[in-house]
Amino acid sequence: MKIGLISDTHSYIDERIMHHLSDCDQIWHAGDVGNNLVLEKLSAAKETVGVYGNIDGTDIRIEWPEFVVKKLNGLTFLMIHIAGAVERYNAKTRELIALHKPDVLICGHSHILKVVRDKRFNLIHMNPGAAGNHGFHKVRTLLKFDIENANLANLQVIELGPKSTKTID
Repeated sequence: MKIGLISDTHSYIDERIMHHLSDCDQIWHAGDVGNNLVLEKLSAAKETVGVYGNIDGTDIRIEWPEFVVKKLNGLTFLMIHIAGAVERYNAKTRELIALHKPDVLICGHSHILKVVRDKRFNLIHMNPGAAGNHGFHKVRTLLKFDIENANLANLQVIELGPKSTKTID
């Protein structure tokens, strides 16, 4: 199963994002969606799973929860928008890790692309960076990976290019 992982779109979606997600089986969004247009575009393209972020209003919070625990092909994933620093997670994230024992923790919020092994909590920490135009990041990014036989495989870092003002209508 191929997953396309994005975060921090902040109401921005463009052709490059949609192009790179077109070969994915599912799209996962780690929060700060921005508006329903982003949800509609992603959901029209593929099965989409996500969590709300700190900038998301009631319209997004009605659609998506604060966190998601998903079990796929022998792996347990925990997705939450604000997790905190690797190995020093916030209280909510530590509580969820203790309860669900995820193999992979997915978050957003920082706009910093990161994939690292967290030895303290024995999991992979993934943050796809920011796919949108709002924030301090200079290059928009997303991640793609396969889930095969209880393993992550074929991890790809996709650079979407610099921030832009062009959007899909």
